[in-house]
Amino acid sequence: MSAQRNSSEAASMAALHSEEVLRRLIESVQDYAIFTLSPSGFVASWNVGAQRIKGYDANEIIGLHFSKFYPEEALAAGWPGIELHRAAEQGRFEDEGWRVRKDGSRFWANVIITALRSSNGELLGFSKITRDLTERRLNEQRLKDSEERLRLLVEGVKDHAIFMLDPDGIVIGWNAGAQRVHGFGADDIVGRSVADLSVEEDVAAGTPQAELALAGAVGYSQSSGWRTRQDGSWFWADVTVTALPAHDGAPRGFVQVTRDLTEWRRVQELETEGRRVNEFIAMLAHELRNPLAPIGNAVGILEKLGNTPQLQWCANLIGRQVTHLSRLVDDLLDVSRITSGKIQLRRERLELGGVVANAVDSMRPIVERFHHTLDVVLPLQPLHVNGDATRLTQVLVNLVTNSAKYTPNGGRVQVRLERRGTNAMLSVADNGIGMSRELLATAFNLFTQGERALDRAEGGLGIGLTLVERIVHLHGGVVVAASDGSGRGTEMTVSLPMVDQPLTLAVDRTPS
Repeated sequence: MSAQRNSSEAASMAALHSEEVLRRLIESVQDYAIFTLSPSGFVASWNVGAQRIKGYDANEIIGLHFSKFYPEEALAAGWPGIELHRAAEQGRFEDEGWRVRKDGSRFWANVIITALRSSNGELLGFSKITRDLTERRLNEQRLKDSEERLRLLVEGVKDHAIFMLDPDGIVIGWNAGAQRVHGFGADDIVGRSVADLSVEEDVAAGTPQAELALAGAVGYSQSSGWRTRQDGSWFWADVTVTALPAHDGAPRGFVQVTRDLTEWRRVQELETEGRRVNEFIAMLAHELRNPLAPIGNAVGILEKLGNTPQLQWCANLIGRQVTHLSRLVDDLLDVSRITSGKIQLRRERLELGGVVANAVDSMRPIVERFHHTLDVVLPLQPLHVNGDATRLTQVLVNLVTNSAKYTPNGGRVQVRLERRGTNAMLSVADNGIGMSRELLATAFNLFTQGERALDRAEGGLGIGLTLVERIVHLHGGVVVAASDGSGRGTEMTVSLPMVDQPLTLAVDRTPS
């Protein structure tokens, strides 16, 4: 029984090795184009896979030259003949490239051509196996394009330093932003430790290694601190380190992104300092105001009881200084309110000429104290604005006070109001000490004074023009300072938008 089974098994094996079985096997393969060529390249056989991949039926392609499967550029280069020559010479030739289907479409093919020889070495022809790798090729191209886009994106970023580190923290990639932020060119930094970008204190404390260890443990780390440039200067940076995990979970490298926040930090510090200054101003103004009321009351009592010239002189002196100090405190409070956005205008339709006339009348004693001549030029036609009368009066009082203070005794101060287009233009000009170009550029900044401010009895805190600029801005206007230089006087011009103003010719008049 066993011998009979062995005999049957041997017969089956022999049948499987027959040419017919091999032919049927080859013809039934559908995932590979398998066909034979004559020694000169004409198709001699054709399987189902070849029909599926290339689109030709056997009766359409057998007897035709296999060069039909190649695109024009390959034909122009004589590539089909080269393939056969190399296969005949080497026994086997493998290639990848574009091939053409019956319908003219292209596909990416892997091709293996094997020389078929007789027992005496005579070339009988070739077998050719073709695989359609178009999808793999497209995926590879997509990946390549994606990597190229990412590379271009990273290299094109100028505002962020983006660079690669190996697991030990050695720089292995460097973008243009990193060069701009840190100053190092790629040739200068690649191969060096990321610790070379940290300040000495952090290096001594092991901070760079700690950041990498944290990123490796949890995936990323983020910190802010000082970093260095190639020239040794420091900058304030926001740093993010992201680990690139390998299959075993250990980081195979890191990506570090660094932003230069030096300017942002400076602005933050200035804003914080500004808030502190405003808070101090408000506190100082309130603390100074508390003793002013009892001092003023005492002055009133002294004036009533004063029966000697000396006592009366003292009362007048104290009274003037209390008035001056009260004005300074009021200015401090106003600056604090305006800079903190707490001031609100009580707007109404105003005839600006009347506001100016009243304000000038209140300022005549101050101007006359310096023996100045005060000229006022007002238009005959009314100029209406939407504004706060008290605040606009404050603007004019500050401007006239400045002109009086910064003009030598016996000078001239002129106040002029006129219409220009749809705006009301209010100017205060003097022939005083003038302003330098540098002072003009900062005239409206807080606590800015002229060089001679501190040696004058009527010197202020340098906040008057700041108040003027803020109040005018709240009214939708602008104020401009102009001067031809030291000793040549100053002109301040306020421009305010008019409302419901008909176009009329203005006639100037000077009030008596």
